[in-house]
Amino acid sequence: MDISHFDFALPEQHIALRPAEPRESAKLLVAQGPNLTDHRVGDLPDILRADDILVVNDTKVIPAQLTGIRGQAKIGATLHKRLDLRRWQAFVRNGKRLRSDDIIDFGHDVEARVELRHDDGSFTLAFLGEEPVETLLLRAGNMPLPPYIASKRDIDERDAQDYQTIFAERQGAVAAPTASLHFTPALLEQIAARGVTMETLTLHVGAGTFLPVKAQDTDDHIMHAEWGEITPHVAQRLNDAKADGRRIIAVGTTSLRLLESASNEDGVIRPFAGDTDIFITPGYNFRVIDGLLTNFHLPKSTLFMLVSALMGLDVMQNAYAHAMAHDYRFYSYGDASLLLPR
Repeated sequence: MDISHFDFALPEQHIALRPAEPRESAKLLVAQGPNLTDHRVGDLPDILRADDILVVNDTKVIPAQLTGIRGQAKIGATLHKRLDLRRWQAFVRNGKRLRSDDIIDFGHDVEARVELRHDDGSFTLAFLGEEPVETLLLRAGNMPLPPYIASKRDIDERDAQDYQTIFAERQGAVAAPTASLHFTPALLEQIAARGVTMETLTLHVGAGTFLPVKAQDTDDHIMHAEWGEITPHVAQRLNDAKADGRRIIAVGTTSLRLLESASNEDGVIRPFAGDTDIFITPGYNFRVIDGLLTNFHLPKSTLFMLVSALMGLDVMQNAYAHAMAHDYRFYSYGDASLLLPR
């Protein structure tokens, strides 16, 4: 499809620069097919069915934004995907100045050697020394806020908490699974009291999630791979739930993409540990999920294409127009939508 179908105008005042306080006070647009109703995230216990299953992502954001120098050149690096214990693939600002074997000094006794430039313009960086890379990043790195936030204000200490979900346990993401940012301990207690079950998977979100689609046709776009895992026990419980007719609602597009990646044509979820580069556009046949809790996404983004595949492009265009008319806040720190296809 031509990506112009997924374009829309979004005034800057709708871009959230901080999350709602308290988190569950964020607005929630519920789309049941084409029908739209306005709520708050705190209303979820009353909106969900007692036997629903919410599937959340337990990835933890690392301070993957680095600034350094190579000679006299200033270099910015955003780690994208872990390759092994010491090597990361990274998007680099001012990368034209780099050559193989160059050493980038990120300060705080943190250095990395340039090993390889990839076809997409990213680089493989090998961190020097023997300390774990996670330790080095704690010294030299910053939280990798999305560019539509970082370009409008400085990253500060508050972001270290704000840009981490309540489910975060397994380090490796360079972007938060933002639908989960709305959850608090109090809300989780209310959801559990409703009888809703929670299941957990892992997808380490990469910086590729922020990259614009440069191809004019979706068929020509190449997705960046991300690592994920669904354990055998979680897969079995979800399959049993589907067999019992219970709804599986993905919390975030990250959970949705991994669930769909791990399923076969019959909708059976298999244990999964590896990379996925699934790209979901209109015409995709969803095999696992019955609904999606997600934030509001960038125009012409792969994520807006995904929600359009789930609900229909016309429905999502109407939903986003409704959200803007009713002062919903967009993107990572913004409000949420609960999408329930027919």
